[in-house]
Amino acid sequence: MSKIVLALGGNALGDTLEEQVAATKVAAAAIVQLIADGHNVIVAHGNGPQVGMISLAFEAGSKAEPKVFKMPLYACTAMSQGYIGFDLQNSLREELISKGINKPVCSIVTQVRVDDSDPAFSNPTKPIGGFYSEEEARQLEAQGLTMVEDSGRGYRQVVASPKPIDIVEKDSINAMIAANHLVIACGGGGIPVVAQGNGLKGVPAVIDKDFAAAKLAEIIDADYFIILTAVEKVALNFGKPDEKLLDSLSIEQARQYIGEGHFAKGSMLPKVEAAVNFASSKPGRKALITMLHKAKDGIDGKTGTVIIQE
Repeated sequence: MSKIVLALGGNALGDTLEEQVAATKVAAAAIVQLIADGHNVIVAHGNGPQVGMISLAFEAGSKAEPKVFKMPLYACTAMSQGYIGFDLQNSLREELISKGINKPVCSIVTQVRVDDSDPAFSNPTKPIGGFYSEEEARQLEAQGLTMVEDSGRGYRQVVASPKPIDIVEKDSINAMIAANHLVIACGGGGIPVVAQGNGLKGVPAVIDKDFAAAKLAEIIDADYFIILTAVEKVALNFGKPDEKLLDSLSIEQARQYIGEGHFAKGSMLPKVEAAVNFASSKPGRKALITMLHKAKDGIDGKTGTVIIQE
């Protein structure tokens, strides 16, 4: 039986609560099929649209009502883990019961440790929240925020996207896996924290969910790391007449293509980099990039792009 960490994209969960409920049912059907086939699955998920909505709601509330304060980004991530996990775990539980599988499901509010000296903190690049006029942006910059113009649509705040170095709740996650629970962890890349004495402090950052899921897969000694995305396979020259779909990549080939700039920074690049991180962390580990409903075929070697050591 393979141990699989499956990274589900936040954009695949819809933009409203109704869409999210419907999307989690679709995801649950594919995930439970893997479990029915005998695999031990751990689920991670993104939260891009969802954490943005939470942040915007508090921004709007703080402007309309002085008693409402703007919520720190790490707290918004924690909230998104809760309400996404609620729908996802209930959809998974329902699907498991319908398949006659006795397996408890639980979402873990997960903290992911980052290094406070990570260069990303000196070069914030991840856009979050709403759009502002230039005048509003200058006022926010005076408060210490980093604001950038976003494709003619206005100014947005950008925050750091540091690399994950540890999963704080890893022992709890491992214990639940050992007890045959279906675990949902590292939602939205995890709540970014730094060590501060004996405690942990939330920081204004966003951890890429694929890097966090890869770190989780590495720590719990998974056999497979699957990144679910909008395309069936990774491609060179994506969207061009000479597009070439890739069935498999060695670590060396993947690094070569990354260096040559074949993968877009905001979409496929972090997925390939995360897949390489996991596949290179221990002999025998495999990473797969494909679509949600193709995950079973990908594991069976029928589709998707597999990243392996040679």
